[in-house]
Amino acid sequence: MVSVVQNVAVDCADAYELALFWSKVTGRPLDPEDGPGSRETAVQLTEGLVLYFNQVPEPKTVKNRVHLCLRPETSRDQEVERLLALGATWVGDHRNPDGSGWAVLADPEGNEFCVLRSDSDRTADAESDRAAANA
Repeated sequence: MVSVVQNVAVDCADAYELALFWSKVTGRPLDPEDGPGSRETAVQLTEGLVLYFNQVPEPKTVKNRVHLCLRPETSRDQEVERLLALGATWVGDHRNPDGSGWAVLADPEGNEFCVLRSDSDRTADAESDRAAANA
């Protein structure tokens, strides 16, 4: 027997507002029963997993031990710019000159997450490497 992951829970100060941010990040809607002032709010992802936001009284005080890693449909750098415009903040740059690596951002409540290279970024880098090897 095994266990199935039902959701990823995020403690936060404002469940509805943080869920709205993540709804915009993922392009997925909020649970239709949730609204402003909801103490629990969910975003249903396409893969069946739920991002669950639970309002708690205490603030975030240390680095996350668990975080989300996002693989964008567009390029990593374009997605970083989009997420910053939505209200994310820059935490750390782990991108390398060869295109590998990731960017670390935080959501509006300071929860860290990573933005990885997109599939198209990785394909372009592999094609560039092959072309350089054949030159």
